[in-house]
Amino acid sequence: MLSIPLPILAAILCAIIAPLMLRLDLGRRSSAIFFAVLFASFALQSMLVGLRFGYGVEQFITFQRVLPLSIGPLLYLGFAALAEEDAPFRKRALLHLGAAVGLAVGLTLIANIFRDYDLVITASYIFYIILLIQLARRGPDNLINARLDIATPAVRWMFGGVGMLLTQLALDSAIALNFMLARGNDAPAMVTFGSAMLIALLLLILTSLPTLVALQKDTAPRPNIPAESDEAKLEARARDTLLRSQIYLDPDLTVQRIARRLSVPERNLSAAINVSQGMNVSQYVNGFRLEHAARLLRETEDSVSKVMSQSGFLTRSNFYREFQRVYGQSPANYRATESGRR
Repeated sequence: MLSIPLPILAAILCAIIAPLMLRLDLGRRSSAIFFAVLFASFALQSMLVGLRFGYGVEQFITFQRVLPLSIGPLLYLGFAALAEEDAPFRKRALLHLGAAVGLAVGLTLIANIFRDYDLVITASYIFYIILLIQLARRGPDNLINARLDIATPAVRWMFGGVGMLLTQLALDSAIALNFMLARGNDAPAMVTFGSAMLIALLLLILTSLPTLVALQKDTAPRPNIPAESDEAKLEARARDTLLRSQIYLDPDLTVQRIARRLSVPERNLSAAINVSQGMNVSQYVNGFRLEHAARLLRETEDSVSKVMSQSGFLTRSNFYREFQRVYGQSPANYRATESGRR
């Protein structure tokens, strides 16, 4: 009976998850694409590891050893796509992906004189761990392209990605040391252990994905509720609801809550705001928060930090950046300018 090594089973699971990632609406299409390519890379890497340690196929060792250089960039860019405007993000993506490809090609070309890839891969893991932590610490308000209900969970997913990279770093380091000190005698057992952990994580992801996809595809209108055909009218209703209720001041506001108040499907609301205002729901809600913050700066003596928290923003950096983008100056300068006009 032919046995299937655990790395190959992990590869199959990754190959199933990769196309499912493309079905997710995270707020920006490129984010889902990067995550899909990430799992495709995991699938290829796990398959090559399984062939090597399970069946002794070693023709692809060089390729298998440079593939980990893709993990950090793809994981980071998947989240960074939710936080940056198009032009700067495209440059950043080209820089990170180009560096990864350049390192992989360089290591492959000099493999005959420099066989220890582990130092470069370790440096890559550490670099992207730092970048992910920095991105996560800016908070959900920094994810300007994310769907409103995705922003807060995405921060938790980033820290989960950090944990995954740390685990991968520890496992790869242990395998490298084993090859140095014991000629790799324990490497197959370590690979099996690592694959078992990866499979557990993949099964957890697989159980969560159908729920996320189902929530996004739940577009059927409620009974006895007339469908909205005019995006401008629906956006006007949303604006009126937000202004009257001021629920935009809640930092944990989700697009589902707004849609429920309007008795319309979430997807219809997102499409209406995108078509009529040229922005996603998160950016739309931030506009109301900024207007509220500007009024407080004009009419009260509250500190800027208090104004920020009273306006629904979670992070100081995002509040300052968005305020500068919309009003062309910092909150403190805005207050001074408006005071001078009185």
